[in-house]
Amino acid sequence: MPVKIRLQRHGKKGQAYYHIVIADGRAPRDGKFIEKIGAYNPTTNPATINLNNEQALAWLQKGAQPTDTCRAILSYKGILYKNHLLGGIRKGALTQEQADAKYAKWAAEKETKISGKVSKLDTAKKDDYKKRLTAETTAKEAKAAKIIAKNTPAAEGATEAPAEA
Repeated sequence: MPVKIRLQRHGKKGQAYYHIVIADGRAPRDGKFIEKIGAYNPTTNPATINLNNEQALAWLQKGAQPTDTCRAILSYKGILYKNHLLGGIRKGALTQEQADAKYAKWAAEKETKISGKVSKLDTAKKDDYKKRLTAETTAKEAKAAKIIAKNTPAAEGATEAPAEA
């Protein structure tokens, strides 16, 4: 039985979210599955991924084949890297401590990248809000000045001066 790690679509049109499932490769996309190991929401920025790392790693070691998108998700979460390090331990190229140190270093770097992106998005959102607020204020002031100019009567001496000249 070819076992796949793949996405199962949920949600409504234009607002999809996915369950990450272990399923028989012959089963339909949204049909029967063996086990649900996580969820993926691509509509948020950055995308929200909730995944049970231990279960995903166990299924990878049992021979489950991820689809292209699931492979990208597993790589993003570091599960493929951890599987690679465990393969090195089995072959004797690494010790468990070395593998743990490499994975911890990778995880720390990944976390700083993600937090940097989130903070960058927050500052961009705040700057955009300030920019829109100042544009609205200037437009409001210009409109108020036009209304004041329209409603104030013209100076009577100014209209008579050209007539005398």
